Amino acid sequence: MATDHIRYDVLARDALRGVLRRVLTDAAEHGLPGEHHFFITFLSTADGVKLSPRLLAQYPEEMTIILQHQFWDLVVTEDRFEVGLSFGGIPERLVVPFAAIKSFLDPSVQFGLQFEPSEAVAEAPAAKLPAVPAPSALPVAAPEPAAESKDEPAKTGEGAEVVRLDRFRKK
Repeated sequence: MATDHIRYDVLARDALRGVLRRVLTDAAEHGLPGEHHFFITFLSTADGVKLSPRLLAQYPEEMTIILQHQFWDLVVTEDRFEVGLSFGGIPERLVVPFAAIKSFLDPSVQFGLQFEPSEAVAEAPAAKLPAVPAPSALPVAAPEPAAESKDEPAKTGEGAEVVRLDRFRKK
């Protein structure tokens, strides 16, 4: 097989991260249209990720957040996004570089993206996680979210939290 000197994999990954950046920028400027909402999973110890010590203790490897009704001050830059969320009734500010994101899902339209860790993240100590498939648009079902609720979610035996999506739906 020939050597890929152009690095199509890197170009595709960066283009798909551009889709994510654009969607978050639009949400920051105009809010979420219709029933759209986002599940974003990222490596919690990747370079540039900023979480409180409390959240890092709860999610030492990866974390999934939901951007739907209860988020504020979403700021998107070229290489990261920042957002305010409430966890167990405690407001938190998160900073997440796009390079740390493993997956993005908008279950309202069955659209999802998965990313391989970038080279910068792959060199981080937390990169001992299993490989993620190459970036692709996937019709996937909603993952179980990690947290974004004022109610205390149920704990499973493995330390993960189970949150019902009904809590986030408009009634």
